[in-house]
Amino acid sequence: MTTIFFATDIHGSDICWSKFLNAGKFYGADQLVLGGDMTGKAVIPFIHQGGQNYRVTLLEQVFNITNEDELTDLKKRVRSRGYYPYMTNPDEIAELEKDPERVSRIFLQEVLKVVQQWMDLADKKLEGTDMKVYCSPGNDDMDEVDEVILGSKHVLLVEGKVSSLDGHEMIASGWSNITPWATHREEDEDQLAVRYEAMISQLKDPHNSIFNIHVPPFKSGLDEAPELDKDLRPVLAGNSMTPVGSKALRTAIEKTQPLVSLHGHIHEGRGSTRIGKTLCINPGSMYEQGTLLGAIVKLGRNKIENYVLTTG
Repeated sequence: MTTIFFATDIHGSDICWSKFLNAGKFYGADQLVLGGDMTGKAVIPFIHQGGQNYRVTLLEQVFNITNEDELTDLKKRVRSRGYYPYMTNPDEIAELEKDPERVSRIFLQEVLKVVQQWMDLADKKLEGTDMKVYCSPGNDDMDEVDEVILGSKHVLLVEGKVSSLDGHEMIASGWSNITPWATHREEDEDQLAVRYEAMISQLKDPHNSIFNIHVPPFKSGLDEAPELDKDLRPVLAGNSMTPVGSKALRTAIEKTQPLVSLHGHIHEGRGSTRIGKTLCINPGSMYEQGTLLGAIVKLGRNKIENYVLTTG
């Protein structure tokens, strides 16, 4: 029997990454599987005001820092929410407002710095164990992230690959169907179909396999997101929901019927369902609250022994 712990969409949260690395031992899992979107969404400027004073705007609230303890505490709060603190001054802020390309470079720099810290922490915490992290960056993750992951001993970059997990083959991809936000790894359904088939064709035992695909299948109940109007504003104040998952993936699941299919992408899509004989799971995401949502799945030969959605 194989027990895996799966989580996804931790979006740069230090506290969620730390909890994820501890989840194997805590839940008695054999291996850790991380879905896509591991990086954060924003840099938060800490603007020096002279002496030990800084001004920080976080979630539309202004914080005036006056000492080292307050500075340390707010940095930790920013990182726990998955954002990146950036130490700066009023002159640089004025320059950055005129130079969006430089802002993008700073964002990339801060993202990669934290990903490297995460890889170092994983190698330290998992040293001396057989535990591995199977990772496939998602549509919100920059291409440059892959190179950093490749330098880790215990975090394996498995995008587009077939991996062996104690007798179960797993395919993995963080790419999604087209979104309104033109993210880093997205493509149309025809291209996704080719991507999936390239991996599925390598499976020796498809019905006993695991799909680790960031985007959920279309109309699965795991892909319901707020409907947006032409200006990307939520319709009916977010109360009108619509399926946004991948049609190509649904077709692949219906045809292949893997044992289990693991997804994320839609943070509010927490739950499980079946497409034919395949159990599909989206544990959801609450990274901004520092809460790690996950799924423990115990797999036997050609069957799922049991599974449970976790909150911690």
